[in-house]
Amino acid sequence: MSTSSHTAPSTQHVPASPEGAPGRSGSFGSLGPVGLVLAGGISVQFGAAVAVTLMPRAGALGVVTLRLLAAAVVLLVVCRPRLRGHSRTDWGTVIAFGIAMGGMNGLFYEAVARIPLGPAVTLEVLGPLALSVLASHRAINALWAALALAGVFLLGGGGFGDLDPTGVAFALGAGAMWAAYILFSARTGRRFPQADGLALAMAVAALLFLPLGIAEAGSRLLNPTTVALGSAVALLSSVLPYTLELLALRRLPAHTFAILMSLEPAIAATAGFLILGQALSVTEAAAIALVIAATIGAVRSQAGRGKVPAPAPEA
Repeated sequence: MSTSSHTAPSTQHVPASPEGAPGRSGSFGSLGPVGLVLAGGISVQFGAAVAVTLMPRAGALGVVTLRLLAAAVVLLVVCRPRLRGHSRTDWGTVIAFGIAMGGMNGLFYEAVARIPLGPAVTLEVLGPLALSVLASHRAINALWAALALAGVFLLGGGGFGDLDPTGVAFALGAGAMWAAYILFSARTGRRFPQADGLALAMAVAALLFLPLGIAEAGSRLLNPTTVALGSAVALLSSVLPYTLELLALRRLPAHTFAILMSLEPAIAATAGFLILGQALSVTEAAAIALVIAATIGAVRSQAGRGKVPAPAPEA
């Protein structure tokens, strides 16, 4: 997001994907943009729960490295993106997207290595919530964001004083990178066809983390069971959700997408219950209800505005 001349995401729709792109004619297209975001959220949080079980084998950075490498290989093979014909700005955008993606993953896994999954996602989602307020100039969107924020803090038990401060800092940093991911994902989706930009950005993120993963996990990264679990995490937490979100961002304003991300703590709590045996309390259930209410309100509010003309394609 290096130039100031582009239209702010709060007032414009990202252009729909062209005919033949996965977002329009593929099997995921029938879900609609909101369905794409929700399906991606379910996939990424269940993948995160699986990743927690893998950390004793490879460490946080090792898990991130396996996840990014496997996802990059899959996306590069499937998408076979063109390397020629892109401008310097195109490459700058995709590199920034890769840095944001890698930073978001690395910081989040460092957080869940120190604090429980639910509070980690609760803190991380503050990044998209802040983006929803900053990107939107309508008071009603600030109201829905505030309601979702109340639910997020309620889900965290009303406070985070008992959590490891380093883990909290990592989770907040992951939230900031998540907001950057949303913005650069939208920009990349406009500059590259289908999921080509995502594949290239994933390769950038994988290359950035490869030395870190080797330094932490070493030969443990080559263990067949570890590789298999890491590949499963990559499919659940990277390949599927990032593709779905990139397609959704072509048809959904960034601030609406950001408020939809408020569902992530609720999805994480469900994944924690089913995979990690973490039961929901009455307070947590009430928090989930608040977040869902805020999400429904945000989507209904956006739908009531009608369609906004899409900006001209970027050069």
